[in-house]
Amino acid sequence: MARGLSIFFVALFLVSCGSKKVVYSGDVKRTANKIEHKSPKKSVKKLAELDAHTRMKVYVLQYAEMAQIEMKKFGIPASITLAQGLLESQAGMGELAAKSNNHFGVKCHKGWRGPTVSHDDDAKGECFRKYKKVEQSYRDHSEFLRYRDRYSKLFKMKKTDYVSWAHGLKKAGYATDPQYAYKLISLIERYELWQFDGSKAPLKTSKKSNEKKHNYKVQQGDTLYSIAKKFDLSVENLVHINSLNSTDLAIGQQLKLK
Repeated sequence: MARGLSIFFVALFLVSCGSKKVVYSGDVKRTANKIEHKSPKKSVKKLAELDAHTRMKVYVLQYAEMAQIEMKKFGIPASITLAQGLLESQAGMGELAAKSNNHFGVKCHKGWRGPTVSHDDDAKGECFRKYKKVEQSYRDHSEFLRYRDRYSKLFKMKKTDYVSWAHGLKKAGYATDPQYAYKLISLIERYELWQFDGSKAPLKTSKKSNEKKHNYKVQQGDTLYSIAKKFDLSVENLVHINSLNSTDLAIGQQLKLK
């Protein structure tokens, strides 16, 4: 979608479970329709022409219904599935998504008998699952969570409690990133993904939770660039928010993210 557009042609995307309508510009919807039947590599090429915010919305349009189907069958909040897909696949732009339709970073693990692909992650050349279609990735993600004991506690939570689900996933070891839960929550609230769970409003998080979400404690090895990239910010914005006079950081330093 062009940045300079002053007039939007509005298209309404109505989700199948009867939740609130999500409004996107006509350009976003048309782009999603064009990409829908393209190969992963061609889709990535088309997505690369868009700004990051528009890519996120296009991804939601493409896969919201799929996430809801999985929610109905397995009980995983559609908002969580979409947020994980956005984050893990880089809104469909990631190398793993492009070359193997793997939108959730699921590794081979013991017992996997399907196709595989080699990809650098925590270590070089790790084994990841490969799928013929994105739908298979979404279904495998649901089964991966539903039938593994370490995620069993998640299914005792309400499907509308995306905050507890996000923290539960991190606690169960889905990802090693210490900010993983807060990134999921941020995506859900920024793009109003909670609507796909059937909710009419986002959850009211505690002051402590909001403080953690809006602040970051500098770790060893961090740079302004790495922190900005991690939280989808620009270095200039990070410097401005924190009134920094230099790029030097100290371990333990608290940075504002908003």
